[in-house]
Amino acid sequence: MKKNKTFKSKLLLVCLVLLLITHFSFAQQYQENTIPKDGNIYLNPELGNDHNSGTKGNPLKSLFEAARRLNQANGKGVITIFLSEGLYGLGATVTFHPANWHFTREGRLTIRAEILPDDAGWDPGKMPVIISTMPLNFKPYGNEDGLGGTSYGIQIETSHVTIQGLRVLGSPLHERPKDGMVKRNYPIVREGLNLDDLRVTQCLFIGDIHATPNHLAILASGQGVVVDHCVFYGVKDAVVFWFSDTPSENSEMHHNLIVNIYGAAVWSWSVDKDFRYYNNVVADAEIFWVLDKEKNSNKTFNLSNSMVIGYNHFVNEGGGASGFGTPANPKLLKYGKDVIIKKEGKVEIVKDPTSKYYLHLKPGTLGSELGAGLFMN
Repeated sequence: MKKNKTFKSKLLLVCLVLLLITHFSFAQQYQENTIPKDGNIYLNPELGNDHNSGTKGNPLKSLFEAARRLNQANGKGVITIFLSEGLYGLGATVTFHPANWHFTREGRLTIRAEILPDDAGWDPGKMPVIISTMPLNFKPYGNEDGLGGTSYGIQIETSHVTIQGLRVLGSPLHERPKDGMVKRNYPIVREGLNLDDLRVTQCLFIGDIHATPNHLAILASGQGVVVDHCVFYGVKDAVVFWFSDTPSENSEMHHNLIVNIYGAAVWSWSVDKDFRYYNNVVADAEIFWVLDKEKNSNKTFNLSNSMVIGYNHFVNEGGGASGFGTPANPKLLKYGKDVIIKKEGKVEIVKDPTSKYYLHLKPGTLGSELGAGLFMN
């Protein structure tokens, strides 16, 4: 009789433990698949954990986990993902493609630094750092890559998105191991031909052709692509307006500083004639502008209040990942006296990493009056 009671007690204890484990697992799974009620998701690469709730006091660790939760969520309205300073290594493409969460122009998705350049106490060291380390096995639009391999960093496949305040590096690969090969990392990509409203602002894109080639900072298809107050330093190509179902309207580039690039500043492959380009500074570039040979052959674009100084080629057409095409008609770019074009010349860049103006034009020097760079105020 005593043995029977002991057995029942042990069985009850085992059942209780199993119940607690099941409850804990369910609660953990529920927590891992929910968005905080205020719509704010916080990340900290050092103190965070991807089993956490994602609140400010209980942050996630990775951008990949934040994307996974959003992609599985149901709802609508503002979502803001805050990245604290630190290093975010992307071992796989981070894709934002929510099936059941709907954004609008006012109720948008924002992926941003916790501290922005115009905030009190900001310095360049406060910027979250994004670096891609994934295999080069991505297939753009599902197609095989014939040039040596491709990788995407952050892929945005939903409308009404802002990316703000990040320091974005390339990938530690050898970009051109042999003739005919170009191994490529694209840090920020949008493939959707009919998507709308992507803004990339106050981001610093840095590349080093020998150590961390940044092949193409922003590769964006669709409508309404706006790139403003960004700095591109040492990258190959800055911005490519890629493909779209119809010519891309409401697209802009303004207040950007594009310096020391071994490709082109602008590829206007998909943009319509309403494309706005103003208050940009391009210096020490292989090519200023590349047109789509077929779609842009007779289309003109207006430039205002900008500067291009020190370049090898002004306007080309055609080309792609492995080449820059052929010279095009420079008269397709229309500009007045507020645009400075000089084939030879240099600008003065602040190289002191402790300075607020690190990798910006030195205040008071040529071009600094245009306001190109990370600061809006």
